[in-house]
Amino acid sequence: MYYKLNGVTLRLTGASATAYTPQGLRPVATPHNPQVIFATPTKMVSEAGSQVEYMGINRVPALQKLFQSSDGVPVHLKRGRMDKLLYRTTMGLTIGGVVYCLVALYVAAQPRNK
Repeated sequence: MYYKLNGVTLRLTGASATAYTPQGLRPVATPHNPQVIFATPTKMVSEAGSQVEYMGINRVPALQKLFQSSDGVPVHLKRGRMDKLLYRTTMGLTIGGVVYCLVALYVAAQPRNK
């Protein structure tokens, strides 16, 4: 037996076979592979050899050696002068922001004079 949803009572009611239209089912079609489009040229691993020209040099092993060395320098400062400059700038701005917030709270806490 086939059923359909009654729009007035919002209950299932009996229906004829012609009223049966399942939602979401599609007719069976033969599967086909769509054409794959990439923005960059791709190569199989066997074709690529040891180095793919558009990926650049693999710098991961050198960076692992740099960051995993135990020389007493924190990780966020291991790459030299630029890291130190960025760290000190960040700390300065953070301390300046905290001071600015405290001054703003102090000013807001003072009563207004009339």
